[in-house]
Parts: sequence; C-alpha cells; structure tokens
Amino acid sequence: MKKTILVIGTFDTKAAELAYLIERIEAQGGATLAMDVSILGDATFPVAVSKHQVAEAVGTTIPDLIALGEEGEAFERMSAGAAVMTRRLFDEGRFDGMIALGGTMGTDLALDCAQSLPIGVPKYLVSTVAGSPLIAAERMAADVQFILWAGGLYGLNPLCKSSLSQAAGAVLGAARAVEAPSFDRPVIGMTSLGSSCLKYMKRLHPELMKRGYDVAVFHTTGMGGMAFERLAAEGVFACVMDFSLQEFVNVQHGSLVSAGTDRLSGAGRSRTPQLVAPGAADILDLAGWQDIPDRFKDRPFHQHNRLIKNVAFNVEERRHLARAMAERLAQAGGATHFILPKGGIEEWDRPGEAAHDPEGLAAFTAEIEAAMRGRVEMTALDCHINDAEFCDAVLAKFDAWVAEGIVPAGSIAR
Repeated sequence: MKKTILVIGTFDTKAAELAYLIERIEAQGGATLAMDVSILGDATFPVAVSKHQVAEAVGTTIPDLIALGEEGEAFERMSAGAAVMTRRLFDEGRFDGMIALGGTMGTDLALDCAQSLPIGVPKYLVSTVAGSPLIAAERMAADVQFILWAGGLYGLNPLCKSSLSQAAGAVLGAARAVEAPSFDRPVIGMTSLGSSCLKYMKRLHPELMKRGYDVAVFHTTGMGGMAFERLAAEGVFACVMDFSLQEFVNVQHGSLVSAGTDRLSGAGRSRTPQLVAPGAADILDLAGWQDIPDRFKDRPFHQHNRLIKNVAFNVEERRHLARAMAERLAQAGGATHFILPKGGIEEWDRPGEAAHDPEGLAAFTAEIEAAMRGRVEMTALDCHINDAEFCDAVLAKFDAWVAEGIVPAGSIAR
C-alpha cells in the first residue's frame, strides 16, 4: 500500500526546499500531503492544506495574526492550529507519517505537531537546531526523530540536498516498516540508570513477563525519562515502576541532563498505579564536557564515560531532595507506594565505591521516612536496591495490587 507523508513547512520562504523534499518522497513511490504554515507570504507551491485552514483550526485568521504585530505570538497561534490540523488529518486517515523542516520557528511549530500524534506514527523533524539544548525535553514527542539540517537555512545547495534526501528516505521507510504498538498485553513502564548502576530490572523483567506483562525499561538520562513521563501521563502503562529518580534530582539542581520539570508526576496525573524507589537519587548528572560547578568540586566524583559524569550530594541536599520527592508523590491521583531500600540506592554507594557515604544515606532515608509519613504509603527495607530482597518486595506489592484489581491482570497469550 502506498504510504502518504504529511509535509509541514513555510511554503512562502522555504518553497524550494519543501518542493525538493516532496519530489524525493514521491520519487521513491510515496505520496505527500503538503501543509503550509507560513503567515506573511503566500505559498509558491501547491498545497493540500492552506495557511488559512491552519489558522481557522484555532478560531483565528491570517489577517488577525498579522495584526498582532508580534512574530513570536502570531507563530505560537499558528503552531496551535498546525497541531490541531495535524491530529485532525491523522484521525481522518489522510497520512501515515509526518515530516517538517525549519529553523527555530519551524522547529517550535513542528514539535507541537509531533506531540499531537500517537506513539508509533513516524515523526521526523529536519531542523537547524537538532540536538540543541534550546529544545526542552518536555517539548518532544516520545518517538520523534531529528535530522540536522546542515547548511539549510536559505536555499538549496549540495549539503542541503543531502540532508533532505536522507530525510525523505527515512520518513517514507519508517512509514513502510513501522510496527505500531498494539498493546495486546498490559505494559509495565520501568526506569533504570543503565544496568551497571541499577540492576533490579534483570530480575524483575523476566518475572513480570512470566506474569503476562510486557516491560518497557527507560534509560533515565534525560530523553528516556521524558518519554517515560509522557507515556505515563497518557495512561499507556498498566503500572509504573519508577525506581531511578536522578532525573528528578537533576532538575532540582539545574542539570542539563533533564527530563523536564514534570518528572515524577505523569503517572499521578493519569491515576496509573505506581511503585517508586529512590534509585540513584544521591548523585547529580553532568555532561561529560561540562566543568564541575565550584560548589561540587570537593564532592565524590564518578566519570561514567565521555558523555556523562556524576558528583554526590551532601547531607543537607539529600534531605531537601527527600522532601521534594514526598511533596511530588503526595499529589498523585492513583495508588502510590514508595519502597525505601535503606542499605543503598545505587551500585556506586556500596562500601569501597566512589559515592559511599553512610552518613548521607542515613540522613536521606530518615528524611524520606519522616516526609512520607501520613502522605504516601511506604515500605522500608534493610537491603540495597540492587539486592534480591528489593525485587522480592516489589513483586509482592505488585502481586497484591493485581489481586486487589488495582493493576489489571496480565495476559499470557500473545
């Protein structure tokens, strides 16, 4: 079956680039649906969805947007219209994947369009700011793909054509190959910081699979937590096992390794049952290339690789983080149970390792117990988070929730 790609862009200023992208998609046997999101100029290329239709999708007109006299505000309204129109066209079965291109303005709009679509729908953004820290984690759809638009700011050239032709092949190939999630078994959303720092998923994953659940484990290095939070907020998961919280503590201390300010809230908003533990909440992530801030230079330090490194929190910082966790979880609308392994919360805090700090751990666990009391149901364990006893306690609580009907029963058949 021929696949149709929604092509989004400003067809007044980037008509040549968009026309080339469309030609490349159609040359490979795909069909296209062009949507113009320009404001000031008129499209110089035939489009299926005009800028006037996009504006009307949010109850405004192009003349009204121009009359605002403020480019940023006008384009923000156009972004809202583009997102509404994108979802409407998808619901009507008009396309199978989307691609957009632009600079900061076009990328800003395209992020909203990508967020409007379900997971599994191919979403490609050809952007001059792909990979930039300008793009906040919370703006990104869970499965959006970025392609850097090198040399593509104005006019076609060999570099620009190279990026656009690859993008055309990528989005059309994805639309042809994608296996959209069917969710024929309940899905457990789990977080972890790799498999060397936190190891519980090695035991939990097979046990949950045997119980009839699929398990999606998210790497909590910023983008993983962003995807996890978005899916949790959408109610995709039957239960959440959020056992790696260092993205939550990162955002409290301004780290650029961030999943956004909403971390640790998605499951609560969707009333999804959640089991939570403070894995890796004693360390701050820093980019590998980043200088260690002066206030952390005397702390225990771990160089994980060239991309990421960690410094440890002191006693008072740990107490503050414990209170912040309790405050966030107390707002949850669904069943919430906190599991506190008092013997350690990540592999590097064991005796002899870089983050070993018995005083800091004791202060943190004591503050957690005090802050959670009367607000969040909790189980305290005299073990390390990577010990078998932690997994046994998780499974015991999970099985109890299944028996009580809080978590839907698994499905062995596939």
